[in-house]
Amino acid sequence: MTSIQQTLYNGGPVVWLLIVFSLVASTVVVVKILQLWWQWRLLDKSADSALAHLHQGQKPQALLLTKGNRNPRARLVYQIIELYQTAELSASAKKDEAIRLARGHMVRLGSYLRILEVIATLAPLLGLFGTVLGMIEAFQAMEAAGSNVNPAVLSGGIWQALLTTAVGLAVAIPVSLLHSWLDRRVELENLAIQDTLEQTLTVCSQHAPELRQTAS
Repeated sequence: MTSIQQTLYNGGPVVWLLIVFSLVASTVVVVKILQLWWQWRLLDKSADSALAHLHQGQKPQALLLTKGNRNPRARLVYQIIELYQTAELSASAKKDEAIRLARGHMVRLGSYLRILEVIATLAPLLGLFGTVLGMIEAFQAMEAAGSNVNPAVLSGGIWQALLTTAVGLAVAIPVSLLHSWLDRRVELENLAIQDTLEQTLTVCSQHAPELRQTAS
């Protein structure tokens, strides 16, 4: 057993729980980055191109650019165009449905972030809890030894107790940084989705008769 493994083993169950936290957080970060990069493709400009075509009244080109696109903004543009081609719904009902669709994209985009937030909050608290438990054990051992206290044994118990706080901070700091970065990326994309929603609703409202005619 290496010195690092021995140190972690001496840390007790709290350290192992923190290690599990770090593994969960690492998995969530990888999944989230893959979601943003592959599924959502934040740098995709097809939504902007589709809106430009819509402003010019070129609905077929806008649909061609956004149909089957996995970017949330592009998908929202396609869904709203399809929505405004439906004559059965009133204007207010179409707007409400478009807002609901946009909200769904925002919720999916922010998925898994709460897990990182919880880990970043709990990790240092668990580390402190482990330190308190370790200090209690160390002083209980000192009391039991009476006048025959070995300073080396006492100091060894104290550093093992402090180990849990160090591990807790080592887990919490990078998780907190990664959560802040991912949360900011999601916030920026949500603002872009909101802007896309408003632009698409405005354009589709202006060209509503033409959209219904081309759909028929």
